[in-house]
Amino acid sequence: MPRNPHSIPSLSPRKVQAVVEATLHSKPSNATPWSVRSMARAQGISRMAVQRIWKQHHLKPHGVKTFKLRRNQPFLEKLRDVVGLYLNPPDRALVLGVDEKSQIQALDRTQPGLPMKKGRCGTMTHDYKRHGTTTLFAALSRLDGKVIGDCMPRHRHQEFIRFLKKIQAETRAELDLHLIVDNYATHQHPRVQSWTRRHPPFHLHFVPTSSSWLNMVERWFREITDKRIRRGTLRSVPELIAAIKEYLDNHNQNPRVFVWTASVERIMSKVAKCKEALGTLH
Repeated sequence: MPRNPHSIPSLSPRKVQAVVEATLHSKPSNATPWSVRSMARAQGISRMAVQRIWKQHHLKPHGVKTFKLRRNQPFLEKLRDVVGLYLNPPDRALVLGVDEKSQIQALDRTQPGLPMKKGRCGTMTHDYKRHGTTTLFAALSRLDGKVIGDCMPRHRHQEFIRFLKKIQAETRAELDLHLIVDNYATHQHPRVQSWTRRHPPFHLHFVPTSSSWLNMVERWFREITDKRIRRGTLRSVPELIAAIKEYLDNHNQNPRVFVWTASVERIMSKVAKCKEALGTLH
């Protein structure tokens, strides 16, 4: 029977295994990851055959995910401290996730874009004009999801103390204020420490190093970036600040409460699994 010229030639199991083994345990001489074409040349098969094998065995040499494992004791202590505030906050206390989103740029497009219509999404130019930057200080309430915010030109310890004073002015005086912050030098400046000692309602809780995901205000930063800043056309810093304040006001009229659900045990279980997986590779 004549062979169909359009049929896909089958590969031997030995060749398939050779491609899988090479993908998992070797690297090309002139690059870090294998590409479809480089693997095809190395194995003497077509690039479509390589694609089929990689798809069948769920191999993605082009992809990579980043990670960082903390192995020291302070990580666990700080993790318990912060997660404890989320899951079991103290009585008569307000828990706030506090951070700065620095260097927010006022970007204006070089040409007007086209509005969305049926069959076509909105358009904007890939290039832009820079008109300066601002820094957004924000404090997200665990209790009701409201955000205290302010824009300042810089984010030194002086601006941070000014923002602490704004938090003090906009919260109830009888409440203890537990602020979750990262390890940025501004938050640990001697003058900040001195100011908080003179104002006992304030308590700073530091997340572990490289663990900004523990601070729920980062989740809110992602929302304002996606919904207001990234696609905005902003011709000046005052226009940028006005857009941020408008978003803040609208958010606080109908705030969304971010609920933390992961326990320390659940987080540490995932860390243990990652360490186990890494241990098998070294």
